[in-house]
Amino acid sequence: MSNVIESLSEKDVNSLLHPYTDARLHQETGPLIIERGEGIYVFDDQGKKYIEGMSGLWSVAVGFNNQRLIAAAHEQMSRLPYYHIFNQKSHRPSIELADRLLSIAPAPMSKVFFTNSGSEANDTLIKLVWYRNNSLGLTRKKKFISRKSGYHGITIASGSLTGLPNNHRSFDLPLPGFLHVSAPHHYRDAKSGETEEDYATRLAAELDALIQREGAETVAAFIAEPVIGAGGVLVPPRTYWAKIQEVCRRNEILLLIDEVICGFGRTGNMFGCETYGIKPDAMVVSKQLSSSYQPIAAVLVNENIFEPIADETHRIGTLGHGLTASGHPVATAVALENLNVIEEEGLVENACHVGELLLSELGKFNEFPLVGEVRGVGLLAAIELKFSEELQSKNIEAGSLGRYMAGRAQHHGLIIRPIGDAVALCPPLITRPHEIDSILGRLKLAMNDTQKWCLGSS
Repeated sequence: MSNVIESLSEKDVNSLLHPYTDARLHQETGPLIIERGEGIYVFDDQGKKYIEGMSGLWSVAVGFNNQRLIAAAHEQMSRLPYYHIFNQKSHRPSIELADRLLSIAPAPMSKVFFTNSGSEANDTLIKLVWYRNNSLGLTRKKKFISRKSGYHGITIASGSLTGLPNNHRSFDLPLPGFLHVSAPHHYRDAKSGETEEDYATRLAAELDALIQREGAETVAAFIAEPVIGAGGVLVPPRTYWAKIQEVCRRNEILLLIDEVICGFGRTGNMFGCETYGIKPDAMVVSKQLSSSYQPIAAVLVNENIFEPIADETHRIGTLGHGLTASGHPVATAVALENLNVIEEEGLVENACHVGELLLSELGKFNEFPLVGEVRGVGLLAAIELKFSEELQSKNIEAGSLGRYMAGRAQHHGLIIRPIGDAVALCPPLITRPHEIDSILGRLKLAMNDTQKWCLGSS
């Protein structure tokens, strides 16, 4: 027997396959091990304190040690730690959460279906739309259109909706019948002199042309995030959503909205749909639904989707779809209390007001020669860095600027997310103005380091 005692980092490298990680690089460098959280801060196993500028994975609205959510989990675990909602069984937390979600939805919705993650929720929504269309005899109306750079999950079907190349490479994705149109990024993709409104008109025309080319009778739905999150925090140009909705309605295409990142206050309203005047036929929520204290997501569908589904379940005798932990009582109880905290503590309003401060101060980063664009809405923002021929001549690779800046931010005690040559910020909804100052101070140090590394100046 070996007398060598493995460190926790060594155990990690020897035992875990990490998501969204270069496995070979991880074997060389090991993990950052987080031990505990407090408010907007997390602490590693060496005691170093970080501002969690990404809310974990865009998700921890109420901070990392909210005692109300912890108590809700403990109370429900003591009363009913698990039960299912198959075969006409139910329990109070799932019933109350479904009712609560319908009451706050940004458009009239009829029913809620619970899953454990946004990926499963979007996968479920694909199946429900197919099921619904079969019930209506629309057996050819099965294709889905989403957007390049959009993120909708990583299961085989939801991963096909996702429009990020690294989610497709070597996975044999996307599946047939999943189509993609351009992402709305005016800074990068608009033509010279093209206004936001003209750009939005061109993108709507692109969507309409794809529908006509495929045949509207074969296209079931268009799915999108109000603001593209993991694909770069891409804020839609003015009039974009009005024009996209008109194309969907005119072609009798269902409009499905992925609120997994935007929902529950992130954009300064309860839902991104409210921020952009979107009226969906169905929507998916997760992440800030429970502040990720428990795995949970939900699909909300309107009457137009539910009624044919109900008819088909009656014809067959069941809805042949479900998950063991659908509507888990602990997860739904925690989500209910999380919504109470968000509403009672005014966190949606805080995201709006503190988000204005964040974006205003981030605007000053435009003074850095390396910055191409600052964008965002509410407490959701990104800085796009300029990759140039000058950098290429220095053997700096495209896509490396964001990684380097995120690494320097972590060195200075701020966790942000690199997305190609951009970095994203998504601090918890509880973030206060003085904490925004701390975020910006550390971000500026990281920017100076990055600029010195690639341009030789600060």
